[in-house]
Amino acid sequence: MDVLASIGQTLITVLIFITLLTAIVVIHEAGHFVTARLARIRVHEFGIGFPPRARILRSKGETIYTLNWLPIGGFVRLEGEDGDSDDPRSFVRAALPVKLIVLVAGVAMNLVLAFLIFFAISLVATPRVGVVFSAVQAGSPAAAAGLLPGDRIDTVNGTAYEAFGGRTPIDDFYSLAGQSVSLGVRQANGSAIVLPVTLRSQAEIDQVNAQNTATGNPVREGPLGISGLQAKPTGAYVGHDPLTALRTGVAETTAALGLIADGLGQLGSSIINHPTERPPVTGPVGIAQQVGTVFWDLGPIYLVYIAALLSANLALVNILPFPPLDGGRILFLLIRRIVGTRFSVRAEQLTYLAGFGLLMAFLIWITYFDVTNLGSASP
Repeated sequence: MDVLASIGQTLITVLIFITLLTAIVVIHEAGHFVTARLARIRVHEFGIGFPPRARILRSKGETIYTLNWLPIGGFVRLEGEDGDSDDPRSFVRAALPVKLIVLVAGVAMNLVLAFLIFFAISLVATPRVGVVFSAVQAGSPAAAAGLLPGDRIDTVNGTAYEAFGGRTPIDDFYSLAGQSVSLGVRQANGSAIVLPVTLRSQAEIDQVNAQNTATGNPVREGPLGISGLQAKPTGAYVGHDPLTALRTGVAETTAALGLIADGLGQLGSSIINHPTERPPVTGPVGIAQQVGTVFWDLGPIYLVYIAALLSANLALVNILPFPPLDGGRILFLLIRRIVGTRFSVRAEQLTYLAGFGLLMAFLIWITYFDVTNLGSASP
């Protein structure tokens, strides 16, 4: 029965991952589709998934809407998108600003989606979290107060904490160093208590850490004296007013882009300096595993938050000036404007093909590490 339950859970995880990925990519493609239609560029097909084609969902008008067998996103097929067409309504014959808008629209849609998700979570149901710790230092304020490993600190002086952005209990421990505080604690046995604790002052923190260093103890202690910290949901949620939710949506979207940009920088450094080592990113297999962990362990709100991160990730990655990504196509449009007819359509198509091959090789490379990591994680 356990095996059947595990198989069922895995299948549900895969289905959730495919649904998330397809929805995010289809919304991206919808940006291209809507702007192309507004610009009167002929759109031959809007596909959900990739060929081979499973069925035609709608065929009225000049655009057919299709469902395809490979559930890995979607696509929009424009007249003349390959750079060669005599149709006056083709993409290739559109003005440069129009082409740029059509290409950027997919990225814009993913950014809007990420923002709307962050905004909605803040507005309706931001999870509250506490901090769980695995160790209590001997002689610390935590030990004196009777805190035990596995306890969860939910509030400090009555202040609760939110999962996404904002202050954490650790921030308040340091800002209140030397003061007496009350901790709202959910004990490992499930009971809720309030404990008074006098935190170490900064001078006491420095003294304890100096003694640890002198005795060869590598542990660095803080105001409370706990370690092995991990944020854990409390099961409570809070909603905010629209203005606060708006600020949170902007802040979280900006933070997500910064996090992804930093990750891309680390990836580039890893490829250059340590090409045979596991890269600091995950591929489709690793992401699917993370999505499953978030869904089963943390719940749907966190899953939706991950969807926003994935949407922001798709936006930033797609705008990179690398063929055949949207950023690469924009780059070639600008190059063509500069060099004119000296840059042939055939050269552009070959570059897209080479770029696609490199992207596939890169995905296979990352997937290898994802799969080996799954194997090493098995009991």
